[in-house]
Amino acid sequence: MDALISFLFLSFLPRLVVPDVPTSTSYRATVEIVSGKSRIFTGEHLHLRCIIPDVYKASWDYLWFRGSVQLPWSGEVLQLWNANIKESGKYSCQGKRETQVGSIKTQRSLPEEIHVDGGFVILQTPQHPILVGDVLDFECRLRGKAPVQKTILYRDGVEVMVQSGSSLYFHLANVTLADEGMYSCRASWDLSRRTHSVISVATPVNILEVLTQPVLEIDAEGVELEVTKINLICHLQYNARAPAPPVNYYFYKNNNLLGPSTSLNQIKVRQAPGWYSCRSKVPKLDIIRWSEPKHFGKVTGA
Repeated sequence: MDALISFLFLSFLPRLVVPDVPTSTSYRATVEIVSGKSRIFTGEHLHLRCIIPDVYKASWDYLWFRGSVQLPWSGEVLQLWNANIKESGKYSCQGKRETQVGSIKTQRSLPEEIHVDGGFVILQTPQHPILVGDVLDFECRLRGKAPVQKTILYRDGVEVMVQSGSSLYFHLANVTLADEGMYSCRASWDLSRRTHSVISVATPVNILEVLTQPVLEIDAEGVELEVTKINLICHLQYNARAPAPPVNYYFYKNNNLLGPSTSLNQIKVRQAPGWYSCRSKVPKLDIIRWSEPKHFGKVTGA
């Protein structure tokens, strides 16, 4: 009888609800090269740092990865000493710390690709994004200190520039999208009465437009219950470096301007058949881009 009473008593006690313990934060770690470059020769050194944008300056442990494999390293700075070819790969990191409610991790960083080259020549390319109109700087780096007599720069296997003498640097000014491609360099030198000539591994160079061509989206479903309205949304990619000047947007129907310019990339207009388009403009950079016209409803003509 006592056992039955105890069971009934316990069954009516309030149940303790254990809240879900967060296992990750909104922080995303980042990897930066603090010593060396993304392309190094075998035997050289490289240091990578894991940065966690924690405004509260909490104490973190660090997890390092090459590809999907976790490395046996837990420090803030990952050191590659006397690097070998097998250490080439995409490196990323993640923060981890223990709290009273359990282990919490940051989001893993975007990967930083490292190339360890066993050859004699490396073409160093800029590590930051290249925009149309920029100067593209290259360094044709040679293992050792051989007296170079000539260097040649190639794009997609075609000769772009030739330099005589000991200079190992190339500069391409005011680049366009046509300058994008796979770049390599060749260095030639004389040693012990013999001419040596070595070409580097090809390296991709991507060039971005400051302002891409807009794409107009016509959204009739995102206007909630206002069935007489449509949303015009002007999608584009803006790659200007900070501090980037503002973009102005203009919207048109049948080539007629729909109101003044706006800093927002969308407007709500009365629903009506026609050909719609948008125009983006960066006044300080004197850049203008038009979208392709897009029809809504039953329209005739272009």
